Amino acid sequence: MNKYLSMLLLGVMAMAAVGSAQAGAIDEAVKRGTLRVGMDPTYMPFEMTNKRGEIIGFEVDLLKAMAKSMGVKLELVSTSLDGIIPALMTDKFDMIGSGLTLTQERNLRINFSDPFIVVGQTLLIRKELADKVKTYKDLNSEDYRITSKVGTTGEFVARKLIAKAQYHGYDNEPEAVLDVVNGKADAFIYDSPYNVVAVDKVGNGKLVYLDQPFTYEPLAFGLKKGDYDSLNFINNFLRQAREDGSYDRIHKKWFVNKNWLDEMQ
Repeated sequence: MNKYLSMLLLGVMAMAAVGSAQAGAIDEAVKRGTLRVGMDPTYMPFEMTNKRGEIIGFEVDLLKAMAKSMGVKLELVSTSLDGIIPALMTDKFDMIGSGLTLTQERNLRINFSDPFIVVGQTLLIRKELADKVKTYKDLNSEDYRITSKVGTTGEFVARKLIAKAQYHGYDNEPEAVLDVVNGKADAFIYDSPYNVVAVDKVGNGKLVYLDQPFTYEPLAFGLKKGDYDSLNFINNFLRQAREDGSYDRIHKKWFVNKNWLDEMQ
């Protein structure tokens, strides 16, 4: 009898441990009163730092709306993009919200929500190359030098689709764009929403924007593997935001109106 009770007690303890281990990021955030989101605030117009040192942007506003729907505060944790997945794994924050493209390689390491927007890689090229370079294929030669931000799909695409060109990456987008502006590189490869702003904001009249995306890149929120309750909440939040018009209002603020440019340095 004692042996039976002992085994039963061990079984109950094991079930309790499993239940505890399955507590998701969203549940923990509600208990804590704060949703912590890892973010590299250098990606216009998704997440960026304004003149006052505040992190603003399209994705930031989406996350603010999500936190409000949970009844918690939003805490943004600045993290470099190349270390953002390891930081999630070591509980530096609850989820990733940093313009992260849902790739199969990343999906082997973390779970992704449904995409909140779809973008594609485009090119900013030196003005002098406008007659020579019409697509990314024209750059696939050792005669050209290309750049992007390291750790991004811009780098992955450059190394995969434009492998013959010389590649040099930078830790941030503006520095890489300026490499092209200053004639040290021939092309900058990056997501279309960033490039459409950067051509005027950073280009100084020396760049041409080739606006036809040549990749398909869904951007989504990242969570630890197995956190299906949190995925369910986030996906339902995104669905609700699209249906009630709040997503469209946020999208229009950052992609149609450009008043936010006045807040940038």
